[in-house]
Amino acid sequence: MGKGGKVRYIPMNHRTIALIDAFLESRGHRGDLTGALFRGVGLRLRAESHRLHPVSVRRHVVQLHAGNAGIDMPGICVHSLRAAVATNALEHDADIAKVQEWLGHANASTARLYDRRRSRPEDSPTFRVEY
Repeated sequence: MGKGGKVRYIPMNHRTIALIDAFLESRGHRGDLTGALFRGVGLRLRAESHRLHPVSVRRHVVQLHAGNAGIDMPGICVHSLRAAVATNALEHDADIAKVQEWLGHANASTARLYDRRRSRPEDSPTFRVEY
């Protein structure tokens, strides 16, 4: 479900399905097909089936796991991961129109904003100057 309640169906890579299945199994809610994927476990929650608040997703899912992976990036968030996955798909020859559809953008120019292939530091003219 996207912005404005718009429903999109996207294919899922078989490796992703296996990882999600293993995660659900480890959390003990593999059979719950209607519950949230990431669930709160705090003392204030009455049941683990409560969805995480968007701030919690950023703080407790994205930043925690990034830190555990050794990624020290203060601004990391769901949106930066979205740009990273779009760039990765484009680096591996995905069609921009398909990436646009995948991201749920009405316009290809919006999808191009997520394309970070040309903004890599190692491609900067700074590294082309010889002293």
